[in-house]
Amino acid sequence: MKNNKIFIYIGILAVGVLLGWWVFGGSSNEGTDHNHDAVTETDQMWTCSMHPQIIQSEPGDCPICGMDLIFVDTESEGLAINEIRMTKNAIALANIATTIIGDESTITNGRITLSGRITINEESEAVQSSYFDGRLERLNVSFEGEQVEKGQLLATIYAPDLVAAQQELISSLSLKESQPALYKAVRNKLKLWKLSENQINTIEKTGKVKEYFPIYATVSGTVSEKMISEGDYVKQGEPLLKLMDLNSVWVEFDVYENQIASLEKGDKITLTTNAYSNTSFEATIIFIDPILNERTRTVAVRATLNNRDGVFKPGMFVKGHIESSKETGDDFSNSLMVPATAVMWTGERSVVYLKVNKDKPIYRMREVELGDRNGDMFVVNSGLQTGDEVVTKGTFTVDAAAQLQGKKSMMTQNQEKEVTSSGIGNMKLVFPDSFKMGFKSVLPSYFNIKNALVLGNATEVSEYSKNLLESLVSINESDLNNMGKLHFSRLEELLGKVASSEDLKYQRDIFIELNENMVPIVMNIGGMENPVYIQKCPMANNNKGAFWISSEKEIRNPYYGEQMMTCGSIIDTIN
Repeated sequence: MKNNKIFIYIGILAVGVLLGWWVFGGSSNEGTDHNHDAVTETDQMWTCSMHPQIIQSEPGDCPICGMDLIFVDTESEGLAINEIRMTKNAIALANIATTIIGDESTITNGRITLSGRITINEESEAVQSSYFDGRLERLNVSFEGEQVEKGQLLATIYAPDLVAAQQELISSLSLKESQPALYKAVRNKLKLWKLSENQINTIEKTGKVKEYFPIYATVSGTVSEKMISEGDYVKQGEPLLKLMDLNSVWVEFDVYENQIASLEKGDKITLTTNAYSNTSFEATIIFIDPILNERTRTVAVRATLNNRDGVFKPGMFVKGHIESSKETGDDFSNSLMVPATAVMWTGERSVVYLKVNKDKPIYRMREVELGDRNGDMFVVNSGLQTGDEVVTKGTFTVDAAAQLQGKKSMMTQNQEKEVTSSGIGNMKLVFPDSFKMGFKSVLPSYFNIKNALVLGNATEVSEYSKNLLESLVSINESDLNNMGKLHFSRLEELLGKVASSEDLKYQRDIFIELNENMVPIVMNIGGMENPVYIQKCPMANNNKGAFWISSEKEIRNPYYGEQMMTCGSIIDTIN
């Protein structure tokens, strides 16, 4: 009896074990799998889009700028070392656009592209003046920009001298027969004051003196400037209004040296503008400046444009296209071109980003060798071929994404060149020793500008810019290659803009472009007595990123000053 109970207990225990394994065995595995996934989910990296050196294992705020950390996408299987993959959301937010190289828009076929703007036709400007002394009783022009027609009443003036001249005329009527010469002299005096025959005859007929005289418009046009107000006293010949006739306007272009030989007076230029993107217009070259601008290395070219419909407004930007079959120093005919917005300059290197897969957002950095510039396009000597799709908008965002993913980026040094690249060629900046010594000597003036921007002192920025500009004039640039001269002349032009302004925001905006020309020169000079640091703020330039040069390792941001003093990082050091 006792043995039977033992067997019964053993059987119950075995059945319980079997039931437990059957019920809980599968769920135990699932739980294990779930926990494994949970561990995998926590094995993630988070970083700051503005400060990629910040890396954490969980989401939160950036300890430098306080922005939300973003998830680092580590899914890079099948990508080359210089390729990156971006999400569709990132592409949409960055507004990235691409252009296929070698299509009709990037092959010149002898066509020159120029950038210009609409200006007033100075030949059609007129000044409406007062023909006698007096007090302005009424002004019938209310605002600048008002349209005025020839013969329209502009103003009414009280003129004591004119009152006296009328009295002389009335008195001379009795001497008309006996002293006709005197009578004619009095009438001519009134005519010289621009009184009409009808007005003079009316005075003679009525025998009454008019105290207030009207001033009529002698030409039709648009009021560009009001120079007086009601109640003002005016002198004879003093200007009252400036009028401009906008039925015809000028288009002014800056033409590079290598394009001058392709243009001559009388050539027709086809114009396009953003305001009327689907319409083209035609202008005629009327003037080519005989003097070259030594700073920009360009010549001013002026064309006249019919504007009877009033579609063009002074100040508008336009693109000009001219077909040329003339011999030039650089033949652009059938040249492969790349938009200037696609190119990033890194000292002696020029790089672009290619979209390597039409269906997937995968981009690859590529070094290119560029030739001369034609408007907003560069001639491609090597590195690209017909059919390549390059990033032309949002290029800096793609490069920033490459930095975040640990890929080769714009400022990465000692990169392996792709087999399609044959070196930097014409883009290499080679400087003679005399230029290097001269340029190193002016760097302290540059650092003064940078430090003044950090402090937000616009007056000092302007003064230091003048000092640096004066120093650059003394440097001999004659032995530089074309690209070196382009950077140097652009530096002088931009410094002139900064020196002539005390608007801090404007100065900082110009400083962005100034450094795009300053950094390549400094990076190619080398041999500094003390280390010089190339630094970058990824938030400047509308989140496209902007560089500057510093003699200090500490980040002191010139684009934001005390607002975000430490925003930025060192991307290169020149010893």
